[in-house]
This record gives sequence, structure tokens and C-alpha cells, in this order.
Amino acid sequence: MKPVVAHDLPHVAAEVAEVARATLYVVATPIGNLADISLRALGILRAVAVVAAEDTRVTRRLLDHYGITARLIAVHEHNEQRAAGDVLELLAGGAAVALVSDAGTPGISDPGARLVAQVRAAGHAVQPVPGANAAVAAVSASGFLSPHFLFFGFLPARGAARRETLAALAPLPYTLVFYEAPHRVAACVADLQELLGDARRVLLARELTKLFEETHVCTLGEAAAWLAASAHRGKGEFVLVVEGAAAQPPGAADLDNTLTALLAELPLKQAVALAAKITGGNRNDLYARALALKRDG
Repeated sequence: MKPVVAHDLPHVAAEVAEVARATLYVVATPIGNLADISLRALGILRAVAVVAAEDTRVTRRLLDHYGITARLIAVHEHNEQRAAGDVLELLAGGAAVALVSDAGTPGISDPGARLVAQVRAAGHAVQPVPGANAAVAAVSASGFLSPHFLFFGFLPARGAARRETLAALAPLPYTLVFYEAPHRVAACVADLQELLGDARRVLLARELTKLFEETHVCTLGEAAAWLAASAHRGKGEFVLVVEGAAAQPPGAADLDNTLTALLAELPLKQAVALAAKITGGNRNDLYARALALKRDG
């Protein structure tokens, strides 16, 4: 794709004639495909005094593609507290500043929230400039009918902490949305299958909006095989969208009472096995519920 120059964007000036003084613009950038940027975002990046970027090298490629010659400063997870002082100084002098991450929206599983909080605390204006978002893109392509979803972002990297977190999320009736790194996705899917059961559907979205994008819907019981079917599926960033738990049937309180009584006398696995025999309930669902009861108890 060739770089886009100013005369290719005749509507930008009309969309953003000027930026407000002493304002921080939180600007969403493409998550892969450089065409997924709004005219408003381009106009603001063209007009601000400074662009605060997670990685100035990544943002420079985006700006060069659109012929934008803005000054860049680095604001990332390792220097965000210190760099906030530089941004506050610029805003205090009346300058407008744009905050961007490498891809997507700053502060959403990316640096930026600390800076935004300090800017607000100092009394300066903050304006969001929305755009591409991997979580929303994946949910829109899932076809899952729940009207509600819970965006969790990245699960804990360590297995025990990840399983404990998933046990708490398992009973929720909301579509669950996770980000996952390629080297952990197989372990994450295995934990999802163990704690949420084989039957729930999952959308596995890899490299959204990029050249080798893949989206696939299957059950959690089938997900590991899909990942293993191609070596390419061990590469790229993932979004996992998992169906929420079915509504609790009548008698759920009685089931909790049964589990609680058994957990008081037996180890977890034995309590779950006996509860499954007594109630006829699904062992995976009972296991997840028992873990939640132990945690809350």
C-alpha cells in the first residue's frame, strides 16, 4: 500500500479544522490494517503539537504512511509516571497532545491510563478519539447472541493464577473476551476447556485485520485440535471470545447447599464427583462452582 499524502484526504480539514488548547486527545490507531484509522484521528495527529507514543518507532511508521510529521515523545509502561510530567508541562503551556499506543486504544490492555488520570487530576481536558478495537471486532464476528460481554483482557500468565481466575468467571452469564499471547494460547485454551467445559462455543481470532487473519468458531472441546492443526496458529496475537454460562436452573441454591456440605467433609474432587452422582449435574460445571464456593467461603 503506497503512503497517503495530504491531497488524498480532502475531508480531514473539514472534520478537524483545529484542536483545542491544553487538551489530551486519546487516539485509537489501527490494530493491523493501516486503513482502519478515522479521518478525525488523522486530522488530530496532524494538528497537535506532540504525539505521545508507546513506541515511537511503531508510531513513526504510521505517521510516515500518512505524511504526518508530528513530533514524537515516548510514553510507555516503564516511563509513564515520569513522562506524564512532560505531557503536563506541554498542556500547561496550552499545547494539544495526542496519546497513542502501538495498536488499538491507549489504556485498554495498553499503557495510557496513568497518564490520563494525571492529566484529569491536573484539570486539563481529555477527549477520546475512538477507532479500531480487537475485542469489539472479535465479538462482532462471533455470532454469539448474548446482549452482554465482559472484556477481561489478558489472563494471568501463570497456570495456577489463570485457573483460579477462570473458576471465578466460569459461572457468569456473559460472553467472555480475553487477549492471549501466541506462546500461551494452547495452555489457556486447555484451562478454559477444563474449567468451563467442552460444550461452550469459542471464537478464536488470530491476527485480526492483518494479512494472515483467521477467525474460527468451535466448542472448547474442539479448540485444541484446531490450534494444533497448523503451525501458523502458534503465531500472532489472539482474541478468545467464549460463550457465557447458561442461566442457573431452578434449584441452583439447593445445589450450592449440597456442594457446600460435601466440601466441608471431602476434598474438592471427591466432593464434586459425589455431587455429580447425587444431582446428575455436569461435572465440569460443578467443579467450577465448587471452586467459586471455596474461594468465596
